Amino acid sequence: MPEAPDGSGPRRRTVLAAALAPLAAAGCAAEEAPRRPAPGPPGAVKDALVMVVRHAEKPYTGDIGEDEDGNEDPGFLAGRGWRRAEELHRLFAPSGGASLPRPERIFAAAPGGRTTAPARCAQTVEALATALRVPVRTEFATGAEPALAHAVLTAPTPVLVCWEPPGIPRLVRALGAHQLVGVPADWPDRYDLVWTFTRREGAWSFHELPQRLLPGDA
Repeated sequence: MPEAPDGSGPRRRTVLAAALAPLAAAGCAAEEAPRRPAPGPPGAVKDALVMVVRHAEKPYTGDIGEDEDGNEDPGFLAGRGWRRAEELHRLFAPSGGASLPRPERIFAAAPGGRTTAPARCAQTVEALATALRVPVRTEFATGAEPALAHAVLTAPTPVLVCWEPPGIPRLVRALGAHQLVGVPADWPDRYDLVWTFTRREGAWSFHELPQRLLPGDA
């Protein structure tokens, strides 16, 4: 049966705005004094931190998504997906989620590409981007992972990427991190994970972290 929307419509937006107000203030402060990595010697490989998530829950077979006002729409996230999107900011709060560093740039898969996917990746990070006052870059679609990797590695770090699962292994390969021990060949059939790739002095490391944002998350 379709999942009943939990706190949809104008009330959901009001509650979300109040919950994200502290994070928005932190985003303003960060904008006033943006962090920039120290320049290295000529020819040095830039350090990087790339955080990767898949889009939040989509409708299951026989179900239908809903837009931000709670109206049914098959191209949108499911009700649980919207709740995950609303809670995504807790990944970057000291007391919640995975306690990850605040992203300086956010990328989301554009609709179309190899999967002809709707805009669920952008929907997933929209509330977070608004709270952080960081625009979402959506000029890359699935299938353009080499171009995406170049943009990610030249952007201010840390970077958050919300991507379609079939394209994530191609992104990892384009980053040059695919041969790391422990990196799965494919994204698991889960919505509650974060993959982090850290490059220090030219060498990559990998960690898989649980989001722990919603009841039922592992």
